[in-house]
Amino acid sequence: MTTRAKLTAYSALATALAALCMMPLLTTRSWLTHALLVIAVVAAAGAGLRRAPVYRWTVPLGQLLVLLLLLLLGFAGEGGTLPGPSALRVLDQVFTAGLDDIQQYAIPAPPTAGLRLILVSAIGLIAVAVDTVAVTYRRSALAGLPLLALYSVGNGLAGEHGSWVWFAVAAAGYLLLLFAEGQDRVSRWGRVFYGGARGSVESGRVSPGGRQVGVLALAVALLLPVVLPHWSFGLLNSGSGGSGGKGVGGSLSTSLDPLVSLEAAISKPTDAELLSYTLDTPLADQVYLRTGSLDQFDGVNWRLGSTTVQDLPAALPAPEGLRDPQVARFEGDFKVDERLGGSWLPMPYPAASVQLPDRSAWKLDPLTRTVLPTSDKAIRGLSYHVTALDVRPTANELRLAGTAPSDIRERYTALPTDLPPVVAEQAKAVTAGAKNDFDRATALVNWFTGPGFTYDTAVSGGTGSNAIAVFLRDRRGFCVHFASTMAAMARELKIPARVAVGFTPGDSKGGNVYSVTGRMYHAWPELYFTGYGWLRFEPTPSRGVPTRYTEASTAPTTAPTQQATAAPQTASAAPLPSSGSDCTAKQRQLGECGSKDKAVAKAAEESWLLSGQVLGTLAAVLALIALLLVPMVWRAAVRRRRLGGGGRRGPGGSGAAELTDAQVLAAWDELVDSAWDLGIPPDESRTPRSAAHRITEKAHLDADSAAATGRLALATERVLYAPPGQPVTEPLAADVRTVRRGLRAAAGRAGRTRALLLPPSSAQLWWRISDAARAARATAGAAVGRAVEAVSAPVRRVLTRGKGSTPES
Repeated sequence: MTTRAKLTAYSALATALAALCMMPLLTTRSWLTHALLVIAVVAAAGAGLRRAPVYRWTVPLGQLLVLLLLLLLGFAGEGGTLPGPSALRVLDQVFTAGLDDIQQYAIPAPPTAGLRLILVSAIGLIAVAVDTVAVTYRRSALAGLPLLALYSVGNGLAGEHGSWVWFAVAAAGYLLLLFAEGQDRVSRWGRVFYGGARGSVESGRVSPGGRQVGVLALAVALLLPVVLPHWSFGLLNSGSGGSGGKGVGGSLSTSLDPLVSLEAAISKPTDAELLSYTLDTPLADQVYLRTGSLDQFDGVNWRLGSTTVQDLPAALPAPEGLRDPQVARFEGDFKVDERLGGSWLPMPYPAASVQLPDRSAWKLDPLTRTVLPTSDKAIRGLSYHVTALDVRPTANELRLAGTAPSDIRERYTALPTDLPPVVAEQAKAVTAGAKNDFDRATALVNWFTGPGFTYDTAVSGGTGSNAIAVFLRDRRGFCVHFASTMAAMARELKIPARVAVGFTPGDSKGGNVYSVTGRMYHAWPELYFTGYGWLRFEPTPSRGVPTRYTEASTAPTTAPTQQATAAPQTASAAPLPSSGSDCTAKQRQLGECGSKDKAVAKAAEESWLLSGQVLGTLAAVLALIALLLVPMVWRAAVRRRRLGGGGRRGPGGSGAAELTDAQVLAAWDELVDSAWDLGIPPDESRTPRSAAHRITEKAHLDADSAAATGRLALATERVLYAPPGQPVTEPLAADVRTVRRGLRAAAGRAGRTRALLLPPSSAQLWWRISDAARAARATAGAAVGRAVEAVSAPVRRVLTRGKGSTPES
C-alpha cells in the first residue's frame, strides 16, 4: 500500500473513531451505519481524484459533490431511487425540520430524519476536512483541529451520556494518522541508522520512542483527570446535561418534548424491567403511573408550558380543581432499575406526598404536579415512597360539574390558529348529541375506541397539526396520536385538556408486587372537571383500561377490548371482563391477544441499513462501482484467455510444444493492447517488426524487454508471412509478461493506475457491443421484413388476381 493510500485509510479511520462520540445523542445507533458509509465513500472519492490529473484544490470540491449526492440519495431520494429535480428542496425541508428537532428534544433524542441528516452531514464534512488537510495537503497534525471539533461538539452535547472511552478511541485514531505521516516523512530521508552492536539499519519506520511518547501522552490524558480536582465552572463545564428552564430552586433536566422519546420507546418495546412497586389498594392492578403532563400546544408539539419550578416539598400542594382533598388515600413503595434514566418521577395521580432519599435532586412543577430531576441520573436505582389520593367520581357527578374557571379555560383550551378545520368539524360532528362536557368527552372516547380506528405502531409519529390531520384521515396510529388528537378536539369543544405520559399498570409478581417493563409506556388525555380536577380518559383502542366513570356511563359497545397504558387516576379504573380463556387480563392490557407474528412485526425496530431507501441507495452505488470496474475486469479476462489460464495451455509453457497460429496472434494482440493501455496506441499500418521497434523506442524498454518484443514480432511475422510447416515453439506468454513489466516501469504510477482501472484498449469492448447491437438490429429488421412479407404477400396476390380478373368495360 502506498503512503497516500495509508494516509487516506487512516484519515477515514480517525474520523470514524471520533464520530463514535455522537452515538449517545440519539436513542438508536442505526444512523451510524449511514455515517460510516459516507466516510468510506468520501475517502474513496478523494483517493480517486488524487490519482487523476487535476489540481489539488479541486479534490475537496469533488468530495463535497459526492457528499451532497450521498445525502440526496439517503434523505431526499424517492424509494431509494436517484433524486429528482426537487431533491434539493426536500433535503432543505428535512434539514430545517432537524434544526427544529434540536430545539425540541433532549439527549438522547429520537432518530428523526432531520437529526440523522444533521449528524451524517456534519460527520461527512469533517471527513472531507480531515482528508483534505491530512492527505491532499499532507498536514496531518492540522487534521486534529476538525477531529477535535467533532469530538468536542459530540461529547459536549452528550453531557452525562458521554464517556472517556470516546476520547480514548478518538485520540487513538489521531495518533495512528500522525504515525502514518511520520513514517512517510522518515522514509523520504532514506535509510535510518539506529546504531547497536550489529549496526542495525531500518528504513521507513517511525522511531519506537515516538510511538512510546504517543501512547504515554494518551495514557496521561486519560488518567490525569482522575487525580485532578473538579471545577464546576468555566467553559469546559457541561452542567447537568439536558435542557430545561430555571425557576425557584434552580435548574431542571427535562426533554422539551417527552412524547417523542415515548414514540421511540413504543417503536422498540422491551421486556426489561424498568421499575417495580407495591400498593396497598385492591385496585393496584389498575393503577397508572403518571410521570407528567404536557399542557401547551403550539401546532407542532405538545410540551410542558411551565418554566417555573420549586424545591420539592414533603407534602405536595392540593390538586388543582379538587373540591375535597380529604378523600381516601393509598400508599406505595417504588424501586427504579438502572435501565430507566432521564425520566420524570413515576407516581399515581394525584400524589399527596413523596419521600425521596435526596430531595435536592428533584424539583416540582406545581402547575402540572410533575416532579423533575436535576440530572439525568437522578432516577437510576432510586427507591421512594408515595402517598396518593383515591379520587373516584361517578358519571352523574361529572355531568353535573360546573363550568371551569375562566383562567383554566383560557389556558387549557388555547389552540394554534393554523389548526386544520377538520379537527373542529369532526369534534362537533362526533359530539352533536351530547348535552354536557362529560358526555362530549365520553362520545370522543367511544368514537376513538370504535371499529373505525386501528392501533398501529408502524405509523410515523408526531403530535403537530399536520400529524393530527393525517391521523383523522387515515385513522391509524398509537397512543400518542389518540391522546394528542383527543386533547386537541376537546379544546375545540372548550373542554380544558392536556396530554399525560407515563406507564400502564405493571405485571403482578405475586402478592401486591408489580413490575413495569418497556412495553408499558403510554400517553393519554387529561380533562378538567370542576370539583374533581384533572381526570384521565382513555381513547386508545386495544391499549387502555377504561375509567370507571366512562365505563358506567355508556352502553355496551363492540369496540375492541381496551388495554392499560399509562394514566394518572389510580383508583378510578375498573378491570375489564375476560374475553377468552386463552388471553389474560395483562395480555389484553398490552394488546397481545392478536397474532404473535403481527406483534413481532410491529415491534421490530426499523434499521437504517434495512430500509428500502438505503437498499436502493446501496444498489445504485454498487451498480456504479460495478460499471466502473467493467473495463478492468474485461481486460483481465481477455489477458487471461490470451496467455492461458483456468487449466488451458496458453502460448507458452514448460517444455517445447507447437503453438497454433491463433495462440501466436493472441500473444501479439496482448502485447499491442498492453502497450496501448500504458500510453502507446496501436498503429495498424505498421508491420509487426516496425510496431515492435516503435514500442521499444517510445517506452524506452530495457534490453530484456526489447529482446522479448523482437521475439514476439518475429513469431507473428512467421505466422503471417512464412509458408506452412514452420511452427513456433518459443514461450511467448513469458515474453509478453516481460514486455509488460518493462512498459509498466516506464509508464509511471499514474500511467499504471490508469492502465489498471480504465485501460484504453477496453474501447474494443464498446466496439464489440456496438457491432453486436448493429447486427442484432439488422437481424431484427430482416426478421420483421420477412414477417411483413409473409403477411403481405398473400394479400398482394389476392389483389393482383382480383385486378387481373376484372372484365373490361
